[in-house]
Amino acid sequence: MRIIISEFISLDGVVQAPGGPGEDTDGGFAHGGWSHPFFDPEVVGGAFAEVTAKAGALLFGRRTWQTMAAAWPERAGDPFADQMNSLPKYVVSTTLGDRDLTWNNTTLVPGAGAVARIRELHAAAGGDLVVMGSPTLVRTLLSEGLVDELRLIVMPVLLGGGKSIFPQDGGLRPLELVSSVTASTGAQVCTYRPAARA
Repeated sequence: MRIIISEFISLDGVVQAPGGPGEDTDGGFAHGGWSHPFFDPEVVGGAFAEVTAKAGALLFGRRTWQTMAAAWPERAGDPFADQMNSLPKYVVSTTLGDRDLTWNNTTLVPGAGAVARIRELHAAAGGDLVVMGSPTLVRTLLSEGLVDELRLIVMPVLLGGGKSIFPQDGGLRPLELVSSVTASTGAQVCTYRPAARA
């Protein structure tokens, strides 16, 4: 399964709370919902539809899974919501237990063995393993060389600080830009894959 990262991201590299004001206020983050003015149904919405159409499963960190689990089940009847609800889901957590997995088709990946379990999923046959949000998990996946594609939906806004998906370990990780599409709102959907090192 290819591991595909799909993220709303600001020009200064922030991915925190793109969806709404109360989504994630850690660190005093006050700009929740910042992606909404730049959402374009054709380009941005199309990018999400394309990524989920090829998904064999979804992979989340705990906080993002909890946010999604609180929102998607009640939207049943919408084709995108139905797909989100029906896909197998994996959530990496050190605090959740099996009793907490209220969103159907969710499997717990205990935090202590998460990288090994994700390597097993990566090596298995199947559709793409898609990660949305989940900045702590994405940093780990990038650090471990487990990302096959990075789809960044770059919004034309500076947020002045917040959570990032990028490792800060001094590692050099060349990427190749394989496609870029610009929406009428100024958002850009940029798809990167790891580049071969010279």
